[in-house]
Amino acid sequence: MAAKTKSKTREFSTHIDIPADKRAPLIEMLNQNLADTFDLYSQVKQAHWNVKGKDFYQLHLLFDEIAGEIEPFVDLLAERATLLGGYATGTARMAAEHSALPEYPTEATEGRQHLEALVERFGIYCARIRQAIDDSDDLGDPSTADLYTEISRVADKRLWFLEAHIQTEE
Repeated sequence: MAAKTKSKTREFSTHIDIPADKRAPLIEMLNQNLADTFDLYSQVKQAHWNVKGKDFYQLHLLFDEIAGEIEPFVDLLAERATLLGGYATGTARMAAEHSALPEYPTEATEGRQHLEALVERFGIYCARIRQAIDDSDDLGDPSTADLYTEISRVADKRLWFLEAHIQTEE
């Protein structure tokens, strides 16, 4: 079956009972969050590879653990977009072009610099995922909202872990 182009989203026929006018914005949103998630994953790996300083070992392990929890969401978001009849736009270049996250600071080497950079990016990411929960509900797709809720739980917890390293009493 041939694909048709509608805005930025390629669509294919499906028997999913969500109307096409609801599926198109869901697919676009899923692809946007796919880009953000893939970018976040790569930025956490950047921190993992390049962290230096007295907390090297614990942060190296923490960053790798976080990346390992984020990576499966790339696949889940892409598959949700395709099962809704869409086309997943999930290459590294596509993610870099469409991610809403700021570029990772290459001057970051010391543990605290990486923590601050990741806290900023996780804060943005968590807010966007929470918005996607609401938007999915508004579009009548509780399954996509549930996927975003699952992602939100993990991302919020990881934001907490990262923040705990740099929080102090005021």
